Amino acid sequence: METGVDRGGRNGLTRALFGMQMRYDMADGFPAVTTKKLAFRVMKAELLGFLRAYSDVKDFQKLGCHVWDANAAADYWKPRARFEGDLGRIYGVQWRAWQAPNGQTVDQLAEAIEGIQTQPYSRRHVVTAWNPGESDQMALEPCPTLFQFFVADGKLSLQLYQRSCDMVLGVPFNIASYALLLHMVAQVTDLVPSEFIHTLGDAHIYHLHFEQVETQLQREPLELPELYLNPKIKLIDDFKRQDIKLCNYKHHGTIKAPMVV
Repeated sequence: METGVDRGGRNGLTRALFGMQMRYDMADGFPAVTTKKLAFRVMKAELLGFLRAYSDVKDFQKLGCHVWDANAAADYWKPRARFEGDLGRIYGVQWRAWQAPNGQTVDQLAEAIEGIQTQPYSRRHVVTAWNPGESDQMALEPCPTLFQFFVADGKLSLQLYQRSCDMVLGVPFNIASYALLLHMVAQVTDLVPSEFIHTLGDAHIYHLHFEQVETQLQREPLELPELYLNPKIKLIDDFKRQDIKLCNYKHHGTIKAPMVV
């Protein structure tokens, strides 16, 4: 708010900074924002949908996630959708079914998990959602574009590069989502979740959200909650909503802000 640059963009005026990095140690607690309420159930539902490579908005809705409804109905996308509610080849499709030139598909996440288990110190534990060849087949080009795992001393860390960062609505969701993914992959690889490193490209606040930002900045952060994962789950594809819980989550009240599509 104090040092950002005001810029016009595809969907409105923003105040932006370029190139930031935040680090979250899982030993300090689960990084759910406390100065307002995080929609944890919605966030975990979306992540489970990505892990299942969902591309139909109705599948996300069945999990209790409606954050993709506006994208599915957007004027710029609907003419390209294959069917009502189609989201195209978004995040989870790229993670789990990247289309190779020979017609085969690549399960990037499964390969990363196998690599962590068999060659933990490799520098190739990378999963990307940014696919220029299929950008016109996505209801929304990915904002979190690429993440990489790192193993050291029996601990697992994850770094995310996010090209476009809506600091009010998107980023708190993204922090929690990729921290949860870190915990889930750590469990199935028998490692201890360590750091989530969040590297932000275009970090911005929409002018439309300035009032909400001022409200949030007046609030003092509270103690971080704890994450519970069902310890019986040993495969990434076996997680269900009831296997993931946020415990002792203390937070200030909800701050409503319109979503910019």
